[in-house]
Amino acid sequence: GEDTRKTFAAQLHKALCNENIVTFIDDNLRKGKDVGISLEKAIKSSRISIVVFSETYATSKWCLQELAQIMQCRRYKNQVVIPVFYEVDPSDVRKQKGSYETAFARYKMEADTSEKFMETVDGWKAALTEAANISGWDSRIYG
Repeated sequence: GEDTRKTFAAQLHKALCNENIVTFIDDNLRKGKDVGISLEKAIKSSRISIVVFSETYATSKWCLQELAQIMQCRRYKNQVVIPVFYEVDPSDVRKQKGSYETAFARYKMEADTSEKFMETVDGWKAALTEAANISGWDSRIYG
């Protein structure tokens, strides 16, 4: 999400690059390229995805769409998913409580007019629950 892009996620990206680990962060997309196609290709070709959950993560439809794709790759391509809970309780992510509950209440209001969008929202919730059930890293414990 935007709240970690220039701080934690940027530091993580730099640390991985310093260890010669090939990384992809959506900031790397070239201007003028179709973001959706480039990002989907990067997700599908990855062996490992590190997902950084934060307080505002669920307010980004883009982040939730990425997560749904990542979790599909986990199921069908055995991609390794490492969740990082950056100053957010894993239980809030898993059960969509706190700021996640607020974000999904907004989506529910939007979805009242579209059954297809509600199905998408349900998929996002399932992806959050599945991802938060994976053993990961909680910044509140490990600093």
